[in-house]
Amino acid sequence: MKRYLLFRSIRAIVTVFIAVTVTFLILRVMPGDPTTAMLDSRMSEEAQQKLLSDFGLDKNLFAQYFIYLKQLFFNFDLGISFVHREPVLNIIMARLPWTLVLMGTAVVITTLIGIPLGVTAAYRKGKFIDHVINALAIFGIAVFIPWLSVVLLYFFGYKIPLFPIGGAVDRELQGWSYIWSVTHHLILPVLTLTIIHLANYVLYMRASMIDVLGEDYIRTARAKGLRERTVVWRHAVRNALLATVTMMGLQIGTIVGGAILTETVFAYPGLGRLIYESVQQHDYAVLQGTFLILAVTVVVVNIITDIVYIYLDPKIKAS
Repeated sequence: MKRYLLFRSIRAIVTVFIAVTVTFLILRVMPGDPTTAMLDSRMSEEAQQKLLSDFGLDKNLFAQYFIYLKQLFFNFDLGISFVHREPVLNIIMARLPWTLVLMGTAVVITTLIGIPLGVTAAYRKGKFIDHVINALAIFGIAVFIPWLSVVLLYFFGYKIPLFPIGGAVDRELQGWSYIWSVTHHLILPVLTLTIIHLANYVLYMRASMIDVLGEDYIRTARAKGLRERTVVWRHAVRNALLATVTMMGLQIGTIVGGAILTETVFAYPGLGRLIYESVQQHDYAVLQGTFLILAVTVVVVNIITDIVYIYLDPKIKAS
């Protein structure tokens, strides 16, 4: 196990390094110039040059790249925002908790709903309930996140004003009022992500359960006289979860992308909204730091997924 974790950690470091390099290069070839957000036409030539020098923008691309890597890996310094003129890490840490709350809530709810629906659809294969669940799953795959977000906002934020149309919390609240405000603002964004990503959980679990329910050990368990509930949930579901757990790890990257679109539409103050604002302002430093944090999060979640997979499958653990 230790050897495996060491190998996965090395792969994770290489993956993060590649993500950092690709992000750095892509941002430099984007249309637009960050200096337009920094320089004022009223500034003197000397002041403009000093400002560019302070941010390292007066150097060539390779020099900027190696300076960035040195600051990142030796000091964990993500740089200074071109627009906000404060450390990027401080900006990210102010937004990160909101994204973690949004993504974490969406993943938990999607898992708690998707797995039972997938099991039900497989157990009732070909029945009416199976067709209904499959139709809902196909709708989730086909729908576009911004469209669904706007529809939910229009009906439940404007026509029937049950929920706020933006933000994450009302100001100057404390205690239970604060918690309720956060929950109230969270409902529509979480509902959007849940509808979009529920389909994969349902369809993967359904396909895995159909395969498992046809195995010999399931027929043996039934022949022993075990209750059907025990056969399905204790024997079949645990083995069917293997493929679903792998999919859950891979889905984290997709959920991150969905969170960016969702936070933008709902004006939710997380990392997704920060990315949208930074793209508009050509704030390279903030974009680099944000993508790095998201890349590390996805890599760590995939490592955890592998560990859970090993726990669920004793054959892998033994090998």
